[in-house]
Amino acid sequence: MRVDRRHPSEANQLFRKEKIMGSSIIDRIDREQMRYDMTDFRPGDTVKVHIRIIEGNKERVQVFEGVVIRRRRGNMGATFTVRKISHGVGVEKTFALHSPRLEKVDIVSRGRVRRSRLYYLRGLRGKAARIKEKSRR
Repeated sequence: MRVDRRHPSEANQLFRKEKIMGSSIIDRIDREQMRYDMTDFRPGDTVKVHIRIIEGNKERVQVFEGVVIRRRRGNMGATFTVRKISHGVGVEKTFALHSPRLEKVDIVSRGRVRRSRLYYLRGLRGKAARIKEKSRR
């Protein structure tokens, strides 16, 4: 059995170097699969999300329109949540931003909000749940 006689700080530097090199390969793969063609939207914006749905051997595009209540940034793990009211029931869907199933995201209107998580909209009904539109300057 061979004993490593290096100084602890040298061994730690070697370990860090190996860890950085290993994660750089994963980061490179992530960067290759990321999508850079997405429009920039924020919480409070009303968006139309075009998502590809596969049913059996048929494929179609379904549109989900609602307000962005949350956006989680990051590399491949970036997600956003859209909320809409369908037949009087609130429906929320979370989409992966870099998913190949995501066709496109159209911005219908820009909302003026002062926070990044709009969970308070869940408790509001009707006109109280509206978001002011951002003025064009």
